[in-house]
Amino acid sequence: MLNATDWYRRWGKRVLDVGLAAPLLLAALPVLLVGAAVLAAQNGGPWLFRQLRPGRHGQLFMLYKLQTMTTAHDTYGHLLPDAQRLPRLGRWVRATSLDELPQLWNVLRGDLSLVGPRPLLPEYLPLYSPAQARRHLVLPGLTGWAQVNGRNAISWEQKFLYDAWYVDNISLSLDLRILFRTALRVLGAHGINAPGQATTEPFRGSASFPSAPSSDILASS
Repeated sequence: MLNATDWYRRWGKRVLDVGLAAPLLLAALPVLLVGAAVLAAQNGGPWLFRQLRPGRHGQLFMLYKLQTMTTAHDTYGHLLPDAQRLPRLGRWVRATSLDELPQLWNVLRGDLSLVGPRPLLPEYLPLYSPAQARRHLVLPGLTGWAQVNGRNAISWEQKFLYDAWYVDNISLSLDLRILFRTALRVLGAHGINAPGQATTEPFRGSASFPSAPSSDILASS
């Protein structure tokens, strides 16, 4: 017989996802329409960013975001550095996490959960250690335990430790805790970018794997 935690993992998590994502997406539609129009004007047309990301078990899906960066090129046709393609409006949209709102559609489709390890780039898949690859045992999330414990202001290795801990400790109470803390962090715009970077430095693999902090430290972060 299933206990409450097992029931939540198997069915309850999806009920929570749909029950919250559907009304949130409806409420966000006016903001999305205005944001799309303004960003289209800023970017000279494009307003929706689409990119393949690995989901559960590494299966690829199309992730949606508002496009905050322009497509400005240099005289040789190469994209300019991120910092030069991220105008003030784009920075503000990222700081408020409004660019993530289209991913509520991904949640309704079943590509994402509201809470889980963030979906990263497909080229990272062969770079993970076996412990880091465990993040793909569950659906990726719109937010996650790593996001409320530093987001892009912590190292890749720290993020993956938080992700692996979450995989082993999924529960309704933990997900509600993460959602509550996410709302607080969004309001405070904490940890949006890596220190000194307009965006996040790419993951290039871990030369050595740090010893994992205790479960108590990960749980109380």
